[in-house]
Amino acid sequence: MNHHHHHHHLQPSYLLLFLLLLFRPSHGEVGTSAQYGPPFLPTTCYGYDPGQFPSSNLFAAVGDGIWDNGAACGRQYLVKCISAAEPGTCVPDQVIQVRIVDFAPTAVSPPSYAGTTMVLSDTAFGTIANSTALSINIEFQQI
Repeated sequence: MNHHHHHHHLQPSYLLLFLLLLFRPSHGEVGTSAQYGPPFLPTTCYGYDPGQFPSSNLFAAVGDGIWDNGAACGRQYLVKCISAAEPGTCVPDQVIQVRIVDFAPTAVSPPSYAGTTMVLSDTAFGTIANSTALSINIEFQQI
């Protein structure tokens, strides 16, 4: 009697991809980012206080997804560009730390692209990606 056991194996490549996604060293979330330039004041978080911006000028406004009813103000995020519409946009393996200072939908200056997870200051955006890009895909992690 022939016992044909049909085991449905995942393709090894898919399995590997799944494991890589599951056990990535960073537990970051994936989202999108645009950029914005001055004027930056006033911000929803801190109004006209110039001391709200880190000396590095690496700061950001966030969209509804991580605004958390304003609790996002002052949070620090690690941000990395992972891909974009135009190949070669990202600066490889460049991670920045940004401080959240504003709510993107009501920021004084409009973002380069609407509806993103996070809108980086022009300095921050230009550090991890080609500054001519309108939007990029990012990996971000609160610290």
